[in-house]
Amino acid sequence: MGTLNELQIEQLERAASMLKAIAHPMRIAILDYLEDGKRMTVTEIHQKLDIEQSTTSHHLRILKDKGVLDSKREGKNTYYFLKNDKLSKITDCIKKCNP
Repeated sequence: MGTLNELQIEQLERAASMLKAIAHPMRIAILDYLEDGKRMTVTEIHQKLDIEQSTTSHHLRILKDKGVLDSKREGKNTYYFLKNDKLSKITDCIKKCNP
């Protein structure tokens, strides 16, 4: 294995930052709800998680800030979705590795 160049280090740091953002039970649940290209509003997510809307918004903001989620405003609603569909493999791995 060769030495790490600056590009690889940046990629590794971004990946670590994303994984840190995901590493919370509620955020893993959010990713699970949004897999397979699903899009949901903060209201739909907070109702499924059965937590306060402000808490849900906090988790969504963290995931969005770290590049895990993206959002799109449509009328009065903002829909959240996985920025990269391959991120759903993380929740698949968690399900398989943690029966």
